Amino acid sequence: MSGERILPPFAPNTALDTSSLSSQSSSLPLWDRLSSWAAENKAAVYTIAGIAIVVSGAGILYYRSDSRTGGASGAEADAKKKASKKERKKAKKDKDKDQTQPESKNERKEYATKLKIAGNKAYGDKSYNEAIDLYGKAILCKPDPIFYSNRAACYNALGNWDKVVEDTTAAIGLDNEYVKALNRRANAYEHLKQYSEALLDATASCIIDGFRNEQSVQSVERLLKKVAEAKGKAILDGKQKRLPSPTFVTNYLQSFRPRPRPEGLEETADLNEDSGKGQLRAGLAAMEKKTGEGYDAASRAFDKALELRDLDEHEAFAYNMRGTFRYLRGEHADALKDLDKSVELQPSLTQSYIKRASMHLEVGNREGAAADFEKAMEHKQDDPDIYYHRAQLHFILAEFGDAAKDYQKSIDLDQDFIFSHIQLGVTQYKMGTIASSMATFRRTMKKFDKMPDVYNYYGELLLDQQKYSEAIEKFETAIEMEKQTKPLGMNVLPLVNKALALFQWKQDFQEAEKLLQKALIIDPECDIAVATMAQLLLQQGKVTEALKYFERAAELSRTEGEIVNALSYAEATRTQLEVQEKYPQLANRLQGMGGLPGQGMR
Repeated sequence: MSGERILPPFAPNTALDTSSLSSQSSSLPLWDRLSSWAAENKAAVYTIAGIAIVVSGAGILYYRSDSRTGGASGAEADAKKKASKKERKKAKKDKDKDQTQPESKNERKEYATKLKIAGNKAYGDKSYNEAIDLYGKAILCKPDPIFYSNRAACYNALGNWDKVVEDTTAAIGLDNEYVKALNRRANAYEHLKQYSEALLDATASCIIDGFRNEQSVQSVERLLKKVAEAKGKAILDGKQKRLPSPTFVTNYLQSFRPRPRPEGLEETADLNEDSGKGQLRAGLAAMEKKTGEGYDAASRAFDKALELRDLDEHEAFAYNMRGTFRYLRGEHADALKDLDKSVELQPSLTQSYIKRASMHLEVGNREGAAADFEKAMEHKQDDPDIYYHRAQLHFILAEFGDAAKDYQKSIDLDQDFIFSHIQLGVTQYKMGTIASSMATFRRTMKKFDKMPDVYNYYGELLLDQQKYSEAIEKFETAIEMEKQTKPLGMNVLPLVNKALALFQWKQDFQEAEKLLQKALIIDPECDIAVATMAQLLLQQGKVTEALKYFERAAELSRTEGEIVNALSYAEATRTQLEVQEKYPQLANRLQGMGGLPGQGMR
């Protein structure tokens, strides 16, 4: 999930408001790109609350109209207008004498204006307590949202966040589209660590202001991430450790070249099923079924094998396999211990180094991953899996030239591993050498004409080029091959990709939804299918249903980064619902902007 966009630090809104709000609204361009997170080279995009938001490993980005000045940033107009010493002295003299407030409406209004001007001057001189007193007297003369907001600015400067919330709430009660008050209250809520409340205010402010204020939009980005991170940590802490979907497990395991079972663990070997070796063999047999039940059985068998011991020369292999399934369950620390033990017992077992390298990479330890690849090569320099997985490291780091070299080396050492060919073609595509990429895929389809994976990946590249008819043809070929070769453990990604293609090409919601429902019947825990269904529902305006699927995607995610990504969708969706409920007039404005249903996913 890759490097994050660094957001600038938040600058507190302490400027005073001295002008009335503009009631003008403006429209946003319709953003119609929303692609699947099904493929590693695609960002997941969805439109929410009038913004197109991109969530990927690189973080969260909002696309909007060109920004303009105004809103919460910068000093407000009247704060810049310095009251004359005479005016301020007179207002202060009136205050000190506890002068009785004028009785008529016009007199109260005039008196309030003088108090505000004096308050602005005191604020400009950083005499915040004096300014608070002056604004308070102005409010007694004439309750005005600007007076409350200006007093909130004083409390903001003093760091009294509860008082900021109190006064901005009063201001918003008088004018519920008061952008500066919403921004100021969002800032206070953020300091109070009430991130959901802050996100709601910041989002409402952005909608009112047409997403043209850069600082406000950055606030939404930052708050969305904070809400997702806080909830993500809670989910991860309480998350039951279990295997991910069969689709995920299969794709991980088949990234290693298939090898015959170690000698002595063959199906015909005379082993007691209740022995360590017997359980190790049982785990391998269950794993070969490529089903959810099979993988669960394999995981239990590998655990049992090491409990029973008596593994002799297979002990290092047993630690390798238990470490593999612990990693897949998200038990990262225990998985690393198992792989450490495996390489200690049998340094020549290069697969243990490779798996450990992938775990280091997942937590951002690039140096540890590179070191493990070097150690693996010291023991077996001609192992093609080393080069394949080191290429994956380069690919993730966007070092496409080095990735292409390692994929080619992997192919040179072993021509019969399909994924080296596929990944080489994908890498060439990422490098911009489209003709070479397409030629690689055509050669691969000819060599592996009975393998569904090559048709699915090739279809994704065609889809990226908007060659919809050809892409759908390839996805359908992959689906039929999956049915024939793996009826019990079908990879559902071709179904998901076909659903996306139909939607992008013909906006066929109904057929796309049917395909996704079918994928989820086959593999209910496929996070890619769940997330894509959520996106599809959101595009149809089925926001409440979409929210449930986004939350389900978070539950299915393995790592903290994946959980935060899924929750970012969920929290943005939830905020849209809350904004529409709390500010019904903004829902209508969003429809005028094109922020609600009717936008495409690409």
